[in-house]
Amino acid sequence: MSKITAEHLCRSAIIYIRQSTSYQVVNNLESQRRQYGLAERARQLGWGEVQIVDDDLGRSGAGTARPGFEKLLAAICEGRVGAVVSLEASRLARNGRDWHTLLEFCGLVGTLIVDEDGVYDPRLINDRLLLGMKGTMSEMELSLFRQRSIEALRQKARRGGAPADCGCRLRQRGGWAA
Repeated sequence: MSKITAEHLCRSAIIYIRQSTSYQVVNNLESQRRQYGLAERARQLGWGEVQIVDDDLGRSGAGTARPGFEKLLAAICEGRVGAVVSLEASRLARNGRDWHTLLEFCGLVGTLIVDEDGVYDPRLINDRLLLGMKGTMSEMELSLFRQRSIEALRQKARRGGAPADCGCRLRQRGGWAA
């Protein structure tokens, strides 16, 4: 039994495209091609109207204002979206607040979430559980990246290297202290 119904197909599919840095936008063109290619996947699944939201190219999902994400949430709340499509569902939001807001709004209005692994309906408990786990894993991954980066800066400071803003301070006798 397919989770995609006529009710979903009479609304738009929105392809949400994001890359975290301007470097990625310029140098990771294959990622962009894959993301824009999701429009064809949405059409293959039955959507006639496919919109692309790419306002957040070059914006990090961690704590930065994202006008594209806000546009996506507004369209969902207005009931115009049958599905949100991305390469990996957990990349839609990179913090728990945004992720759970997205899941809640999608569940309230019956919007599906589609990625390369499957089609998820946040109204269904098993799909909601799986989506919740994907979001938690994504958040943990970001925390680990952040933790490793800070520790690398602190180790550099201990060796006397000039750190970025990592909570290190310059010693009176020279060098850096963590």
